[in-house]
Amino acid sequence: MSRTHIFKITEMTPAAVLQAARALDEGAVAVLPTDTVYGIGTGAFCEESIQTIYRIKERPASSPLQILTGTVDQARRVAVFTSGAERLARAYWPGALTAILRPTEAGKPLTRGFTGLGIRVPGHVFLTGLLAHMQNPMTCTSANLHGQPVITDEKTLLETFDGKVNYIFLGGTLSPVASSVVDLTAPQAVLLREGGIPRAELEKTMGVPLHTK
Repeated sequence: MSRTHIFKITEMTPAAVLQAARALDEGAVAVLPTDTVYGIGTGAFCEESIQTIYRIKERPASSPLQILTGTVDQARRVAVFTSGAERLARAYWPGALTAILRPTEAGKPLTRGFTGLGIRVPGHVFLTGLLAHMQNPMTCTSANLHGQPVITDEKTLLETFDGKVNYIFLGGTLSPVASSVVDLTAPQAVLLREGGIPRAELEKTMGVPLHTK
């Protein structure tokens, strides 16, 4: 890996954001802030770079990765939205909700052998703006080594990833709370992880109880 380019998001110009978006679409690997924890991502169709992320994180290749988009319309290009998914998207996106949905034809290459895609529209202003400039979604996962605590501070982030990725975007200290994950690929919605959005709130929005796996 060549030298890591490090930027504070507060110093990023619109032109720099556009350049970064193009680089990610072409396979650059970046560590960046989200509205939950720091993430590591690349263009969703850049298979070689995705494998690089698995290697950097020391993460089993059988583990799924999340798909991030800048808008719900971008998410609809790769995932099929049920009525339940539409309700959750209206209520919580942008925000700390990951919905697992069945792929569209365009999204099938992103499933990596799984039934559905874990989709999220994040609420972090910098990241949402970056995603809006990308031609394709971003494949992303938490920026930490496999099995280690998530990273929320800049110092640990730099110690872990400097020299291993193309870009690091610094966004200060973040929340350690991950997104809530709801699987909507079957008739009965399943809560896989209770994170930033409480179970009771999700059930109220959907109008049905959530099952657990």
